[in-house]
Amino acid sequence: MIRYLVRIIRACLPALTALCLAAWIPHAASAQSRAAVERQYQQWLERDLWPEARQAGVSRRTFDRALASVDLNWKLPDLAPPGFPAPKKRAQSQAEFRSPGAYFAEKRMRSLASTGAALARRHAATLAAIERKWGVPAGIIVAIWGRESGYGSASIPHSAFEVLATKAFMSTRPELFRKELLAALRIVEKGHVTPAQMKSSWAGAMGQPQFLPSSYLEHAVDFDGDGRADIWNSVPDTLASIANYLARKGWVRGRDWGFEVVIPERMSCAFEGMDRSRTIAQWTEAGIIRISGRPFPAHERQASGMMLVPAGIYGPQFIVTPNFYVIKEYNNSDLYALFIGNLADRISYGSGGFVTSWQNLGAMLRSDIATLQRSLEKAGYDVGGADGLPGYKTRRSIGEWQEKNGKRQTCFPTAQMLR
Repeated sequence: MIRYLVRIIRACLPALTALCLAAWIPHAASAQSRAAVERQYQQWLERDLWPEARQAGVSRRTFDRALASVDLNWKLPDLAPPGFPAPKKRAQSQAEFRSPGAYFAEKRMRSLASTGAALARRHAATLAAIERKWGVPAGIIVAIWGRESGYGSASIPHSAFEVLATKAFMSTRPELFRKELLAALRIVEKGHVTPAQMKSSWAGAMGQPQFLPSSYLEHAVDFDGDGRADIWNSVPDTLASIANYLARKGWVRGRDWGFEVVIPERMSCAFEGMDRSRTIAQWTEAGIIRISGRPFPAHERQASGMMLVPAGIYGPQFIVTPNFYVIKEYNNSDLYALFIGNLADRISYGSGGFVTSWQNLGAMLRSDIATLQRSLEKAGYDVGGADGLPGYKTRRSIGEWQEKNGKRQTCFPTAQMLR
């Protein structure tokens, strides 16, 4: 039996050898290609990046401390290594777009609000001093802190220099990350933090407020008085830096972010957007009331407000203030800004979720929404680009098209409408 097995193995050896070589050769070729890219990276650091860093005021000592031991991280997303096949374009247009309600999971909101309220009480004196200086309410600051890093508890594992150097050298957006890498070098040059302390997300966003390096240079604040703006470890510095960011982006002292409202059925849902603002008094005269039935605050009545219907007639509706759009400077998303506003209200006032529920409309492919957007564009409507995401320009274009064609205005894409 043993001799028989040996004969079989010997007979199969050529085939096994060929299979092993077939498996090994692509790996070896890949390894050779990666080694070549690594050499190009070292040359890029020395011949390309270093001259620009020196011109920006970065010393050779700082440059070497930050980058001498940094290797490329091949596990990061959105890479485009030189000499490799071009990365396939993400099939974002094929991803499903669902009703916005999923963004506001009640269990998560309650947990963040409970923790945020406790932390707001613990840091009340610091937050009061910050609000006096920058005019941004404590609830908004704490809500952003919670959303961005779980109040500092989220893991921020990456070396900022590894992420930024890799993406500046071989990502799909190298110019963006090159700018941020140079900003990171300037942070170290100024002595704010050591390279080892600069931890970031996989996208290069740093510390508890999740600032990119350029935002750190513009907005980070030393509020605890230790001589450096430490957004990684210092709660006062983190909270003050968030407030400074919002204030510099235009936060209007004394104004709210917005109010959930009831829009009468006779009124078009297509009046959405900053360019169609009215005073809140005018919205009231047109029939819009607060969902609570209480009047709008007296100091808000003569100030501007904008209609916001993130799910058209299928969910909560709002009149928002310019401060809503300042929150969007932190993350350019209506849902993000609504998340922050609602979480801030829960933290500050103990309020709950939105009164009107988000209807479940099922899911549509983003490619379907993009098709709808292109159709509206051909008909002369400004949808803000056929990206498969129904922003306010798309929503109001839908409403205007529906009105023009004698249909009920819903201001939101559905599978039925696409058909």
